[in-house]
Amino acid sequence: MEIRHIMRYINRTFRCGKLYRNEALAQIGLEGSDQPFILHICHSPGITQEQLAREIYIDKSGVARKLASLEKRGYICRESDPQDKRILRVYPTDAVKDMLPAIRNSNAEWNGRILEGFSEEEKEQLESLLTRVMNNAMRWADGKPE
Repeated sequence: MEIRHIMRYINRTFRCGKLYRNEALAQIGLEGSDQPFILHICHSPGITQEQLAREIYIDKSGVARKLASLEKRGYICRESDPQDKRILRVYPTDAVKDMLPAIRNSNAEWNGRILEGFSEEEKEQLESLLTRVMNNAMRWADGKPE
């Protein structure tokens, strides 16, 4: 059986989630598109811009623009690596660390909304299937389409 419209479902779900995040995070002064950057930087303080680009699958120039915006708003700081001044390391500020509970709460609320009516077994099955889809996509994006 061929599933011809899977990207329609994935894209539409993503766009709905983006609208939700934009609205939920605006209350604390963030944009929905800030969220993956902030979560990764808080999870891995000192991550390089290049590592961040690889981990969230966004081109380096897009990462540089978003980080400049986050830095200007006081949410992150960038520092040169002591061993290699060409490398910029990214750190969260206390201001953004204070926002983490609200960010995580908005994610939990969104997950609750989109999984409404699913049994625990269905949630586990969906997570397993989506993990496989994501891993296949990442393998292709990383240049290893085995």
